[in-house]
Amino acid sequence: MTIHNLYIFDRSGRCLFYSEWHRRRGPGIPQEEEFKLMFGMLFSLRSFVAKMSPTDMRDGFVSFHTSRYRLHYLETPSGLRLALNTDLGVPSAREALQHIYGNLFVELVVKNPLCPPRAPVQSLLFRQRLDAFVRSLPYFGPRGANS
Repeated sequence: MTIHNLYIFDRSGRCLFYSEWHRRRGPGIPQEEEFKLMFGMLFSLRSFVAKMSPTDMRDGFVSFHTSRYRLHYLETPSGLRLALNTDLGVPSAREALQHIYGNLFVELVVKNPLCPPRAPVQSLLFRQRLDAFVRSLPYFGPRGANS
């Protein structure tokens, strides 16, 4: 099992933070375009799921998967959107996303007077603690070369 990358968007679609670990190939487009496409997809999926669900969608959508990867999603009450891409072997990264938001982002970015609100995250401490946390997850490591 492995983790490919993480996006953190604000409510208006600006990518506040991006990091990657085991991403095998790039998107083939400029990074800003990738961010716009990812946010647009998240926005559309959230809207689609809310409209099409036959039951109450208290949590909205929390993940989806393709034949190659799974996207895990968390939206906070303030509208922050976290998206973590993993391989298909990771059934749920909900707790990890909640930890990243509550214990890392809020504590090291939101409560940090040196981090301007709604600005891209420049905190080296946040980046280091996030990297250490992600590397500590049981599903962090890359899969074999044949997968």
